[in-house]
Formats: sequence, C-alpha cells, structure tokens
Amino acid sequence: MREPFELGGEVIAAGQRRTVDLPVSVLSDHTPVALSAHVVHGRRPGPVMFVSAAVHGDEVIGVEIVRRVLRAGPVARLAGTLIAVPIVNAFGFQNHSRYLPDRRDLNRSFPGTAQGSLAGRLAHLFLTQVVERCDVGIDLHSAAAGRTNLPQIRLTPGNERLVALGAAFGAPVTLGSKLREGSLREAAETRGVDVLLYEAGEGLRLDEMAARAGVAGVLRVMAQLGMLAGKGVPRARRASVLCDSSSWARAPMGGLLRAHRASGDYVEEGTLLGMVSDPFGEQEAEVRAETTGIVIGRTNLPIVNEGDALFHIAVPRRPAGAEAAVQELTDHLEAETLYDEDEII
Repeated sequence: MREPFELGGEVIAAGQRRTVDLPVSVLSDHTPVALSAHVVHGRRPGPVMFVSAAVHGDEVIGVEIVRRVLRAGPVARLAGTLIAVPIVNAFGFQNHSRYLPDRRDLNRSFPGTAQGSLAGRLAHLFLTQVVERCDVGIDLHSAAAGRTNLPQIRLTPGNERLVALGAAFGAPVTLGSKLREGSLREAAETRGVDVLLYEAGEGLRLDEMAARAGVAGVLRVMAQLGMLAGKGVPRARRASVLCDSSSWARAPMGGLLRAHRASGDYVEEGTLLGMVSDPFGEQEAEVRAETTGIVIGRTNLPIVNEGDALFHIAVPRRPAGAEAAVQELTDHLEAETLYDEDEII
C-alpha cells in the first residue's frame, strides 16, 4: 500500500479521492475564496500529475474537460496521483473575466510571492502547493472571448519528453511555442515540471469538439505515463500535425469582416481569407494568407479595427498530407457519439 498524499493539511489515503480547499483570500464583503483541488491518489505507485483550467477566468472549456476527466472510468483505476484544479482563477471565473480584480493576468504573474499582489499571491500558492508537487502537468486554455482556437497542443521546442507527450495527446495540431516570462509553463519548467498547454474553443463558450479532444488527450497522456491502463482510453486516429511557427493575418482597415475561412482550414499563400468593408460600402479590402498552413485560430467578431488579428495560421513541418490529416482528425471528433453523463469515455 502506498503512503498517503498530503495537501493543505488534508491526508488522502491510497485508493481515495478528496477535494481540498486551499485558502487564497477574503473578498471585501468577507467572502472567503479558496483554490480547490481534487486529489485522486491511486493504490499503485506512479507519477504525480496536475491538470489545471481557468488560469484565465473566462476560459470555461477547460473546466468542463476537468469535470469529464474526473468522471472518466479509467481514472478510478489510477496508478500514481492526479491533482485536478478546474478553476485556478476563481475571481475571474465568477466575474466572467480573463483577469483578476487587480486587472493582472495570472498567466504573467508567476512565480509570484506570498507577500505580493493578489495575482502574485495566487500564483505563488498554486505553484508551491500544486505544481511543485508534480512531475508533469497539463494546463487547459481557450482563446479569449470573441475568438476561437482549433484544438491544439503547444509545447516547449527541444523538450523531447513533451514532444512524446504531445504526440500521445493527439490534438489535430501540435505547435512549438517558446516560454513566456511570467507564465505558468516557464515557472513550472524552471522547477523541473514539464507542462503541456492545450488550446481549444472560445472564451465563455462550451465547445463539444474541443471538450472531447481535451478529455481524450488528457487520458492518452496519462496512459502514456503509465497512470492508466489502455482499456477505456480513446485511441488517436492518426498523428498530430507538427508545426514550428505561426503568424497572424491582420485587418488592413477598419470595418465589418466577412470571413471566408474557418479554423481547421488548410490555406495556400495568397488564399482569400475574408473581406473587410466600411459601413457605407465605399471601401473594401481583401484579407489574404501570407503563408501556407492551417488556420488554428480566428476572430468571431465581425467588427474589426485596422491591425486587429483575424486569422492565426500555423506552418506544418511537413506540408504533404497535413490538410488531409487535420481534416480526418476534426471530422472524427465531430462525428463521435455524444455520450450521456454517466457514459462519458
């Protein structure tokens, strides 16, 4: 029998699971706020892994993914320990906001400090009490409100362990992404904890395809780490499309955007992505792709200003077959059976 797992003064015996509340702050009306983590401590030894969501409070798709993962049948037979934090930024989540009440971006506030700003204190608590206890993690994100992302994994270039885990996740696209100062990924990897970043869907929206891809990917990573047996874990249809770089097509003028391409589309350099027109119909400008690749994100808002980012295009490492691969992966996700609550995975 494994030793118990301790978090926040709570002791979780092997084979048990429990939700632990880590005090963060008290609101101005005396309402306490906690960082809630659900610990699943398996009977058998294995890695310690965290899955987190809503670091940005408006990114609700990750919350749904964590909920489904915790209900998935294979997790009941876990080896190792899973720490699931569905809502890291409870302040933003309650206010439908990306940010904290002090207007700081939590994902630019790591590693934080126990004596710092509200963002810094929350970052420090999450990093020291959860992340540093783990061997690996998956951080779930979406685009901001008014934008949408194709399901994709972002990982640190040159990290072979993350490359293998990203391949196991099986998102339609895997994109190399440098670490950003103040981000959770940077703080975690500085401390030896490798983190996959999953991007999918839109802020303040639930997207069924993004949820399915996220749940299946998390379970595949856990299976790759030896935390789950293969039974009940969805298999990836084909390999993710690897991309090393990306760029945005921006609005050449302000006005109303009529988009001609969607996330997941494969476009050639020069492809017409959309048209921007002024409200009077006197001026009109084309938005064309400046590179060949896959549309991995785009704005959903028709009202644009000059210079606004409209279409995010990732460049495949091997262009041959990339279009067919992404199409097959997205078609498979869209065609999967929609399970009842008790049948998920």
